[in-house]
Amino acid sequence: MEATEEKKSSSLKERALEELKAYWVITLYLWLFLGSFTIYRRLILAETGVPYLHYGIALVEALVIAKVVLIGRVFGFSKRFDHLPLILPVLYKSLLFALLVLLFGLLEKTIDGLIHHEGLTGGLQKIAEVGRYEIGARTLMLTVAFVPFFAFSEVARTIGQRELSALFFSKRSAQPGVTS
Repeated sequence: MEATEEKKSSSLKERALEELKAYWVITLYLWLFLGSFTIYRRLILAETGVPYLHYGIALVEALVIAKVVLIGRVFGFSKRFDHLPLILPVLYKSLLFALLVLLFGLLEKTIDGLIHHEGLTGGLQKIAEVGRYEIGARTLMLTVAFVPFFAFSEVARTIGQRELSALFFSKRSAQPGVTS
């Protein structure tokens, strides 16, 4: 009986470590992607003389979005097209998770309005202040960011995480007849 409990504990630790590792990989990827847009925005606004110093926002957004992705994975509704050619689950998951992040963002603004005693109207006002074009642009940007992310995830799921890591991080032997 103790061996079974010890095995469960070890398995739980391993899963927790894997989830934590996945969380930080997702966060790093999104931070780099969102951070590049932050720098882009800053450079564009600098041309017009407008200061833009919101660098920390990219990290906070990456932390939140990574958590949303992990929560979405737990519920398993992203597995709908896993048996089809890789392009379909990649596109499906990219769009699904971008919409999920959008919904979480809208819910966050609504709850923020309620917490600050502004009511539902205050939360909706905060959403309106962001503007539909900004919300649409963020959703599009995130969908595009998710395509390579989920492409790598699907390839790893298909060939194995170790094999994918080996392809990228292990030295390859030269193939005869192939020149670069």
